[in-house]
Amino acid sequence: MEKDKEKQVLFAGFGGQGVLSMGQFLTHAALSTGKNVSWVPSYGAEMRGGTANCLVTIADEEISSPLTEHPSTAVILNRPSLDKFEDKIQPNGTLVINTSLIDRKPERDDLTVLELPVNRLAEEVGNARGANMILIGAYLEKTGVVDPDQALEYFDVIFKGKKESVIAKNKEAFLAGVEYARKNWK
Repeated sequence: MEKDKEKQVLFAGFGGQGVLSMGQFLTHAALSTGKNVSWVPSYGAEMRGGTANCLVTIADEEISSPLTEHPSTAVILNRPSLDKFEDKIQPNGTLVINTSLIDRKPERDDLTVLELPVNRLAEEVGNARGANMILIGAYLEKTGVVDPDQALEYFDVIFKGKKESVIAKNKEAFLAGVEYARKNWK
């Protein structure tokens, strides 16, 4: 990440997909490397099944504002979120999409688009609930916002209070995402 440049990452999908958890994970991982971070969640009243999104801002210096209408990156888990947020991404930004639940290609041609079949990959590692960790692992590997190896060092902190088996499954899903990015996103 360029020094002094704020990076805004929007995570969006349905409640229950781990959208807010991905944002929290990135927040904790970036904090652990000494970055300044903000996390702003937004979700519908119905939670699971309703819309959910969060905005994470990461910077080397003090963050000027935790809000933006035009994030530099969007990590999208479902079609309604792609429809809602595609036009809001900054020109020449990055769009990461879950092709397991998104049945159309992005319409903009000025974005770097990273596609992966998140739900299929989660099933392959035997952890359907780990789709969000696959996505964040792939995203970190590709962008380097936080080094995936550094994020791994803080898994116990990020998942504090969770059972060891849950932490292990999430690590496995995270590493599956890292590996997917290494093999498929040059």
